[in-house]
Amino acid sequence: MKIKYSLLSVLFSLSCFYSVAQISGKIAGFVKDAKTDMPIQGAIVTVEGTELGTSTDINGHFKIDQVPTRSHTVKATFIGYIPQFKFDVIVTSGNTYMIEFRLEQAGKELKEVKVVASPFKRTAETPLSVQTLSRQEIISYPGGNNDIAKVVQSLPGVSGSVGFRNDIIIRGGAPNENVYYLDGIEIPNINHFATQGSSGGPVGMINVSFIEDVTLTTGAFNARYDNPLSGVLQFKQRNGSSERTQGNFRIGASEAALTLEGPVSKKKPNTTYIVSVRRSYLQFIFKAIGLPFLPSYWDYQYKVNHKINDKNELTLIGLGSIDNFSYNPPARKKDEADEDWFSRMSIYDRIPIYTQWTTTVGISWRHRIGNGYFNVALSSNFLNNEAAKNDSNDVNKPLILRYRSKENESKLRFELVKFVKQWRFSYGANIINSNYTNSTFNLLRAVPLVEVNYATRINFFRYGFFGQVTNTIGKLSSSLGIRSDGNTFSNYGNDLWKRISPRASLSYALTDRWTINASVGRYYKIAPYTILGYKDYLGNYVNKDAAYIRGDQINAGIEFVPFKATRITVEGFYKLYRNYPVSNRDSISLANVGGDFGVIGNEDITSTGRGKSYGVEVCFQQKFIKNFYGILAYTFYYSRFTGFNTSNYIPSTWDNRHLLSFTGGYKFKRNWEIGVRYRFLGKAPYTPIDTLASRLNYGVRGAGIPDYNKVNSARIGVYSVMDIRIDKKWNFRRYALNIYLDVQNVLRNIQPAAPEFVMTRNALNQIVTIDGQPYNGSNGMPYVIKSPTSGTSIPTIGVIIEF
Repeated sequence: MKIKYSLLSVLFSLSCFYSVAQISGKIAGFVKDAKTDMPIQGAIVTVEGTELGTSTDINGHFKIDQVPTRSHTVKATFIGYIPQFKFDVIVTSGNTYMIEFRLEQAGKELKEVKVVASPFKRTAETPLSVQTLSRQEIISYPGGNNDIAKVVQSLPGVSGSVGFRNDIIIRGGAPNENVYYLDGIEIPNINHFATQGSSGGPVGMINVSFIEDVTLTTGAFNARYDNPLSGVLQFKQRNGSSERTQGNFRIGASEAALTLEGPVSKKKPNTTYIVSVRRSYLQFIFKAIGLPFLPSYWDYQYKVNHKINDKNELTLIGLGSIDNFSYNPPARKKDEADEDWFSRMSIYDRIPIYTQWTTTVGISWRHRIGNGYFNVALSSNFLNNEAAKNDSNDVNKPLILRYRSKENESKLRFELVKFVKQWRFSYGANIINSNYTNSTFNLLRAVPLVEVNYATRINFFRYGFFGQVTNTIGKLSSSLGIRSDGNTFSNYGNDLWKRISPRASLSYALTDRWTINASVGRYYKIAPYTILGYKDYLGNYVNKDAAYIRGDQINAGIEFVPFKATRITVEGFYKLYRNYPVSNRDSISLANVGGDFGVIGNEDITSTGRGKSYGVEVCFQQKFIKNFYGILAYTFYYSRFTGFNTSNYIPSTWDNRHLLSFTGGYKFKRNWEIGVRYRFLGKAPYTPIDTLASRLNYGVRGAGIPDYNKVNSARIGVYSVMDIRIDKKWNFRRYALNIYLDVQNVLRNIQPAAPEFVMTRNALNQIVTIDGQPYNGSNGMPYVIKSPTSGTSIPTIGVIIEF
């Protein structure tokens, strides 16, 4: 009997092994000409390290079946074109992995030289200061929780913000100096609970399941982009599967997401879709740990691609969010330290209830013409932002704050691109109809009583013209571009000659591995709508004279590519700012704000501020090869801005000086993977608290008031955090399962913060007063909380199911 059961066990094990051994996945996609976007028929696509391969059909389409379920490198080749590799292609049994190759034609001088396309994206217009992350690098990023904004913070020159916000701070510039594009459609913000007038927030909106790759440009901006001073973040979305209907369900640290994709019709797969919806359960986590506010959100995203014929293609995209705050009145925990209790009550005292929703929708038409193409994009984006607060957070008591604001933009953009031998010509224009409204009521509980109550509305047009010419001769590539922007609202807004924005770049290949690159440019950014639409108590638009912020940049560097998947770069940069807004109320540059919740720029300003940021970056990057991938980056820089005294440069809020980051991963057998992220930020400046003013105005603000006579004169401690992520994938007949463990701050290092001002409270939750009398909004006993003295690790488990 024992022998029988043993035999049955062996047979069962063998059958299971056989079933697993037969499980495989599929790779499909298209091969196109990088310039014309036309399909390439007869291109050879192979899976490196196997005998699998195929050729493309008349539509440039290919499909490879029976691919082993693991990570692969896929290669595409065609006569007269430079071969291209796609690294870290994760094949599962759940979804068909879709790839798009865009092959570049080989020049005559390269016919006898073995050349492969670099996986590190750069162009003659932007030969340096550019980094690209693939879909898989983002998905498996430790500590990122599938949040693209967090992933970007580990790239060279990007400091990010400390804590739970997603501010992208590039080379010492403010968070609102960046622009974001989703498949060529501009989106004003990529975060939930966005800071109006800036760009940050605590949670990203973009679903990583849509992404083909993400490209961050920190200098040498193409002339087609308006408004960047520090960075351009481009999200390239993949098309939905043309093979079959498929999808994935993901549940992570703070939300659950469902994504579906496929062809609209199996008979005519020229129309594909991909759509997703996400719901947060962050509010339940915040409530469990006793935080005084509970954020929750929904978001959605979609893309529909329709190929009319070989020359015409339509793309429809959409992205939106619904964000809400609610109160969670704190109850003192057993044995809770005074500092922790006072801090939670301080947050409860000062935070209003936020309600926000956003939406962006865009449609683009791409038409191919002889030796070129043109793009026409029409889009609209909308932001509705509201905040409210009652006395003592009791809706039955008087209203202290009511803020209601809307921003709506309708945009039309046209660009024509032509290729003439080694020349590339592009030119175009864009026009934007901007509509901004703001209704603010703020009852300040001060002596004497102060009431702020005004409403504003502006509707105007913004427009711009641009052109760029690029040439490649042998080892030398060069590009010249020019742009000018105007508007119909601000003083001198139509004086285009005052904002001529030239730029130039050069790239020279010393050898097939060494390249030197340089760029110079002048860029302009219009002031935020919160500034332009602000009115004084007489109803005057006091900021109509707000000038465009000017940024002049010089970048130079050298690139070394020792192997096809490895790159080492060294770059120096210098940024010079003019016309930066300075607060007439606080006399500080608005370059120092934007890394917190609320509204930025809703005040009277003067465009007299100056600034400069300069430094050097070193980066080592390896795409997935031999089971390893990683990015190691170090940046040393200074970031300084002035107030009204334009000769007095002081460190900005983003002047960390030292940025060090490492992100890497190793893939083991049986679909195990481990990833590690380490980030080090130098000591960031902060402005000390004016204790007296804070005590006298605590009833108004519920928080400390900075001493602006000592702007950024102190610094917090260094930020040093390591995150680890472990993934395990299982592949079954019709679906795949991925379970991961993500541990943030695994070493339990202290996360620094500026000292916090709160009021001392007694056991009855009453503010202790200096004079022993009832609290009247100005006589509370101050208590300044020091920076944290201990760190906390945050472990989370996530599940991804592909079907």
